Amino acid sequence: MPGSVTDNAAKQRYELVVDGSLLGFVQYRDRADAWVLIHTEVDPLHEGKGVGTRLIESALADIRARGVELVPLCPFVRAYLNDHPEQADLVAARAR
Repeated sequence: MPGSVTDNAAKQRYELVVDGSLLGFVQYRDRADAWVLIHTEVDPLHEGKGVGTRLIESALADIRARGVELVPLCPFVRAYLNDHPEQADLVAARAR
């Protein structure tokens, strides 16, 4: 899938933009001890095309690179983590 996922820090969300159109985002809250992933939203025209998965994969890679932990409140993020136990080390101990 073309486009890129970027961290829009002003809106506290990761966004996937393709040809100037926002296809989806993962909303977060930057807390002192962990980033709380609260909501994933994909444009209905692009559901089922891997947009959500790409958003989560990119967000987790960036969170890992920053050396912070996460709290997965979003059901989509929790489902992704259940399917990818190799990412479990990113989850803050209080959220396991």
